[in-house]
Amino acid sequence: MARELLKISVATFVEAEAAVAALVARLFHQSPVLYTDEDGLQTQVSVYCRHPAAWTAARRAKLRQGLAALRAQGLPVGPGRITVRRLRPEDWSQSWKRHFKPLAIGDALLVKPSWSRRRPRPGQAVVVLDPGLSFGTGQHPTTAFCLVQLAAGRGSGRPLSFLDIGTGSGILAIAAAKLGFSPVRAFDNDPAAVRVAKENARQNGVAGLVQICRADLTRLPRQSPTRYDLVCANLLAELLVKQAPRILARLNPGGRLVLAGILAGEFPRVAAVYQQAGLRLAATAVEKQWQSGLFVARPY
Repeated sequence: MARELLKISVATFVEAEAAVAALVARLFHQSPVLYTDEDGLQTQVSVYCRHPAAWTAARRAKLRQGLAALRAQGLPVGPGRITVRRLRPEDWSQSWKRHFKPLAIGDALLVKPSWSRRRPRPGQAVVVLDPGLSFGTGQHPTTAFCLVQLAAGRGSGRPLSFLDIGTGSGILAIAAAKLGFSPVRAFDNDPAAVRVAKENARQNGVAGLVQICRADLTRLPRQSPTRYDLVCANLLAELLVKQAPRILARLNPGGRLVLAGILAGEFPRVAAVYQQAGLRLAATAVEKQWQSGLFVARPY
């Protein structure tokens, strides 16, 4: 008889989904999966545990305490409702197959789950990622915008360098390596995300082409001897504003910077900071409540 899975979920507002996801990841030692409702107002942050012992009274208490701490910091956690469901493994896998479909980024890139039989077009790079292992499968509009900019920004001559700040599942770094960027560097402050990203890179055959490490953006040196042609930062708006000097210190003159993970109402404030630093907003896209932007630095 197949063993059951536990699906442990926290309901929160989209403005706090990243903070709640980080809390869940720390407690369960795996990156969670996020579902946003059709109205784009609430997000369900979920992890899947194969062992019932993973859900203990102590862990439940720590989760509630963590949510209370986020509220005390002023984050709009919202309902913070915790639910636990038992799922048969076959029900879980079939549910993923219904929700996650291949994502094509023009003729350049195809992101698909391992069970998909879709064949790439001639010359189309393929990234294989299964949902449920980590957040970041290309389905979220902010991730999709980053993938589009990656595909559009490939160099036709020398390979361009790439830095992924807040890599999550590693999807952007993996895609960059598949598209010919070199060198490719990525980091995340979440050790669970780093482990998952490294495993995803290995499964996609690019572990030797992508350097992934754990690092905290807020603790990096304000100046960097290494700069990159393309930098992606899919982070909270507050972090993008406060850490703009550290992000910009890692961008080459004339380089391109993709900022994503920003609520549409907060985008003008974020954009203003980078435009005041001399960057030009070259492209932007709004989908549901999210807005992302491509900025170009002065060549000097």
